[in-house]
Amino acid sequence: MNKNAKIYIAGHRGMVGSAIFRKLQQDGFTNIIYRTSQELDLRNQEKVFSFFELEKPEYVFLAAAKVGGIAANNIFRADFIYENLTLQNNIIHASYLNGVKKLMFLGSSCIYPKMAPQPLKEEYLLTGLLEPTNEPYAIAKIAGIKMCESYRNQYGCDFISVMPTNLYGTNDNYDLQNSHVLPAMIRKFHEAKVNQHATVNLWGSGSPMREFLYADDLADACVFLMQNYSEEGFVNIGSGVDVSIKELAEIVKTTVGFEGEIVWDSTKPDGTPRKLMDVSKLHSLGWTHTINLEKGIGLAYQDFLKNHDTLRL
Repeated sequence: MNKNAKIYIAGHRGMVGSAIFRKLQQDGFTNIIYRTSQELDLRNQEKVFSFFELEKPEYVFLAAAKVGGIAANNIFRADFIYENLTLQNNIIHASYLNGVKKLMFLGSSCIYPKMAPQPLKEEYLLTGLLEPTNEPYAIAKIAGIKMCESYRNQYGCDFISVMPTNLYGTNDNYDLQNSHVLPAMIRKFHEAKVNQHATVNLWGSGSPMREFLYADDLADACVFLMQNYSEEGFVNIGSGVDVSIKELAEIVKTTVGFEGEIVWDSTKPDGTPRKLMDVSKLHSLGWTHTINLEKGIGLAYQDFLKNHDTLRL
């Protein structure tokens, strides 16, 4: 990508999209275009097609998505599959119609079968049943991967896909009803500390293993792959290191400075037992993460404190 290439970031205000935006700006890219959801409803095919015809972006980062944690995925099943399929279909097809040089589709580690061998290799896709609680979302993301592969095969489009692990960082979603586990913990421990509560209640047993990647590391990997990778197969993006939810809770508790007790509610679902990405393909291409979990949670908490009034709570 030339520094003045026209680059469209779909979802530029989300945690992932905003991190990609910052990374591109830091690297000296000067022609980044974007629209808020109020300015452009990505579910509206006519408006998306008109936007692409008008702007003619050369490169597209498809980071827009309807996302949430276990509860949101399980409750709003129709919303998650409909909205994600619709917006990604519109952007991918519009990119083809308007001669986009390269598109990157961002998926999710939930595409893998619930009981897939660990760590998760790219070739494990579609080898077993999905985790039931987020199956609609996962199916939408799998469809996005297959769309990119199909447009590459039929039309020769340079459309690539990447599968990030669990993400956290600046501009995260802290709404307790639909956030992911790490930001939810940050908010819960912070509010318990401020309100001087004796305990913090957390879902499940604490035994599932999870991998986490700081959003700015993901953005760095995405820009790296946009510059250096052009093949059909998708690429896992992660740290290659996982911790138990119980260990995670202790790190967040220490970072926030909460001195009470943690109570685990084993009547609530744990979700997939383990989700660790095999990142050997990514490492072989020349990229590794730089921000460890303790440092990243510290940075995320500082962002939470600094922007508490404007964050999605």
